[in-house]
Amino acid sequence: MQVSIYISNNRACKLFGTFLTKTENLKNNFVEHPICIIFAKVIRIHYNMSCIINIETSTNVCSLTVSQDDADIFTREDHTGPNHAVKLGEFVDEGLSFADSHAIPVDAVAVSCGPGSYTGLRIGVSMAKGICYGRGLKLIAVPTLELLAVPVLLHHEIEENALLCPMIDARRMEVYSAIYDRKLNEVRKVQADVVDAETYKEYLDKGPVYFFGNGAKKCMEEINHPNAHLIEDIEPLSKFMYPLAEKRIAQEEYEDVAYFVPFYLKDFVAKTPRKLL
Repeated sequence: MQVSIYISNNRACKLFGTFLTKTENLKNNFVEHPICIIFAKVIRIHYNMSCIINIETSTNVCSLTVSQDDADIFTREDHTGPNHAVKLGEFVDEGLSFADSHAIPVDAVAVSCGPGSYTGLRIGVSMAKGICYGRGLKLIAVPTLELLAVPVLLHHEIEENALLCPMIDARRMEVYSAIYDRKLNEVRKVQADVVDAETYKEYLDKGPVYFFGNGAKKCMEEINHPNAHLIEDIEPLSKFMYPLAEKRIAQEEYEDVAYFVPFYLKDFVAKTPRKLL
């Protein structure tokens, strides 16, 4: 978290000035201190939270959020279809301009890393890496299925012993899924499932399991279990990403900007084009 106190705020400056001593290092018009940094015009008290550009393009929804101090301060979303190649560039320009115009230094870029749409993931990760290269920022990868669970935990009543099963559509009766508990501990790793009545039975026999995401609804008839519950209209959105990104910053889990690639889960298979004649 960062708290900014402007020099014009005399009472705040006097309060935080009590932390400073005469032995501090003075150079380049600012004072460095273990508790705070005084610049010519602003004082910043540094905790663990940061300003993050959050990017999500793993499904048909394209979204970007600028978060600061664990709060959403700027968000753009497009729900009209897979327009990521057009919309994401616009959103990034607007988000960075917002941060720059408010004198908010960006610390990192978080991107949804998959599984999901091959094209969507490539667009999002490429844009995130470009921002990191251009501005010298840290890169954070947020698993898409873990991100999907955040709005469920925030907005729905879930039993203590319940499990969460986010699903991303992988065509036909196949989905990308994982299973988490309410603390987002991984109970079963991410994998591609061809869903039938036995796929999740061992978990359903033990207690309630909540299914959600754009691949969940089509599977409910096959799952057909009294402990299976469907939550509709859950999407992976950038505005739910920053708590997971902040956690990774606290744990110093950063990606190599040069070599990072999305988690596709399955290899991309190019289709043979049809003959025109």
